[in-house]
Amino acid sequence: MNQESEKKNSRLIPVLREGVAVIQMVFFKELKGIISKNHPDLDTTSQTMLTGAITNELFGTSNPEEKFQNFQKQHRGDIEQELLNLSSKLPHLIAPLTDALRVQTVCDNQEGIDSTHILKQADSCNILSADREIPLPSAFMATVRALGGEHNLLIPPVEFDETEEQGLIQ
Repeated sequence: MNQESEKKNSRLIPVLREGVAVIQMVFFKELKGIISKNHPDLDTTSQTMLTGAITNELFGTSNPEEKFQNFQKQHRGDIEQELLNLSSKLPHLIAPLTDALRVQTVCDNQEGIDSTHILKQADSCNILSADREIPLPSAFMATVRALGGEHNLLIPPVEFDETEEQGLIQ
C-alpha cells in the first residue's frame, strides 16, 4: 500500500467505524423494547444490561468491568436465546446489521485484526444475510444516515472518492 492510499484508508476507517456505531445504537434502541417485553421479570437496569450484553456479543465487544462480566455469565442462556430470535424479532434490521458486521470486519482486517468469528457467529444465529455483498463505503454510509435519521441519530455526510472505496474492499 502506498503512502497516499494509507492516508485515505486512515481517514476512511474511522468514518466507517462511526457508521457501525450508529447501526449498533439503532440495534440497541430497537432491541431494548423487545427485551422489556420478553423479560418483564427483570428491572429496568437489568433489561438495559441484557440489551447491552446482547449488542456486545453480536458485535464482538465486551465491557471489562466486573459487574458486566458477571451479568454476562449469569445471563448467558438469555443472551444466546435472544441472539437466536433476532432474525424473527427484528427482520428489518438484518440487512443493516449484515452490512455493519461486514464493514466492521473489513475495518478490523485493515488494522490487522481477525474478526471473522463475529461473522460466523452472526451466520449461525441467522443474522447474516448471505446473499448481500459487502457494501461500498458510500452506500454503507447512505444506509447509516437514513437509519440514523429515522432514529434521530444523525451523522454528517462524508464524501468518498472511488479509489478510497475500491482500496478498502480489495
